[in-house]
Amino acid sequence: MKILRASDHKRMPWKNGGGETVEIAVSPEGSGLASFDWRVSMATVAMDGPFSIFPGIDRTLAILDGNGMVLDIEGNAPVLLTTASDPLAFPADIPVGARLQDGAITDLNVMTRRAGLAHTLSRVDVDGIRIVALPSSTCLFLCHRGTLSFRWDDDTHALTAGDALLIEDSPGTVLEIDGEAQCYLASITTG
Repeated sequence: MKILRASDHKRMPWKNGGGETVEIAVSPEGSGLASFDWRVSMATVAMDGPFSIFPGIDRTLAILDGNGMVLDIEGNAPVLLTTASDPLAFPADIPVGARLQDGAITDLNVMTRRAGLAHTLSRVDVDGIRIVALPSSTCLFLCHRGTLSFRWDDDTHALTAGDALLIEDSPGTVLEIDGEAQCYLASITTG
């Protein structure tokens, strides 16, 4: 288990040069955009435009803040994503255009290399005590808004907005959390 503090997240330019990404975690640690196995990041999108192409990568996107954006994913009808929408999974190696609804948005991206890995992303709302099952051996639990505490190995720890908890090699584990927060759980599996 490793706590990833918001102040330590890595900032880097988008692959297409159109903005900046805040990298929360990447594997292998320190790998670049062409060599990661999986990656979890946040980005602020301030103008319409194309998504970067990542060959052999699958992506899931959730809107964290803002009034939403419409995704034009090649071969599909346009999809409006808002903060109330479920995360949307799609291939990262096909053309995707983004149109903002009304101002900038911040999104959460989970990406995995299709050859050997898969992932899911779900929103977890916390209001009091909640038990969260960790379905895979690699999970990243992001506290987007609010604060929470959790117990691990008889110690109590806290997460505040932007902090994340990376848990590896613990399939079938449960996380007992307490607080008021909006969170996201990324689960990465070998496939």
